[in-house]
Amino acid sequence: MLTIKKYAAIDIGSNAVRLLISNIIEQKGKPTLFKKSSLVRVPIRLGSDVFVNHEISLENQQRMIDTMVAFKLLMKSHKVSVYKACATSAMREAENGAKVSKLIEKHAKIKIDIIDGEEEAAIIAATDLHSYIDDSKTYLYVDVGGGSTEFSIIRHGETIASKSFKIGTVRLLNDMVRNETWLDLETWIKFHTKNFEKIDLIGSGGNINKIFKISGKAMGKPLTYFYLTSYYNKLQTYSYEERITELDLNQDRADVIIPATRIYLSAMKWSGAKDIYVPKIGLSDGIIKSVYFNTVSGVTMS
Repeated sequence: MLTIKKYAAIDIGSNAVRLLISNIIEQKGKPTLFKKSSLVRVPIRLGSDVFVNHEISLENQQRMIDTMVAFKLLMKSHKVSVYKACATSAMREAENGAKVSKLIEKHAKIKIDIIDGEEEAAIIAATDLHSYIDDSKTYLYVDVGGGSTEFSIIRHGETIASKSFKIGTVRLLNDMVRNETWLDLETWIKFHTKNFEKIDLIGSGGNINKIFKISGKAMGKPLTYFYLTSYYNKLQTYSYEERITELDLNQDRADVIIPATRIYLSAMKWSGAKDIYVPKIGLSDGIIKSVYFNTVSGVTMS
């Protein structure tokens, strides 16, 4: 007996807003399968408002409402049965974040949970990685966002430490990350990785996904520190316009990809990692799985 349900996750980030729709495939006596059905990304970049002016502008408030109305219609068309919307760094720091959330609920009938950095890190860390990783190894999981980056240490398949830092691509573009924050991150990574002889990175986020795609590597194969450093240096030899026209990057990717790569490289340097694996999972996947397993008991994740 096969049962297929559709779940959705809305991730309201500092750089972009995403709607992920997944098929939940239940089979008697077998693990539940999660298959991505549709992903829509809208680059509203709330962080550019909030990190500079501390609130979401009227223009972006309207764009958010329009986007959420569209997402609501898409979920209806896909016959989504359950969804959850989570907002991260930009919405939680915006002085008018709660007000905008209420406006969205009024016009789009979508309720938004504004989650803190630790909850965000926990959702990401709870994402099932067993099909992507070797449980005998130790990993530093790095999820780079626009406003913050979430770090988790995974040892033998279990998360043993997790922390969110206010170091994100949009903050870096606006020169809003203090040296003290970088030092705190360096200290945290070195402290939590010093006892491990070998550690690899797991990278998630749109920028590392794009770099992985450009590399032509097969799924499951890592990018090396040498490759990422070379690509980082290459990016900096091109202007913003040339990254769009010659490197074929979208305009909302062409600027943030440099600070994102800097974060991954810093994490690799401080942890001593030589390889970074890119399983193409993130907060949206974690939201769907956490909602599913909170509503269904006795099911094994796959």
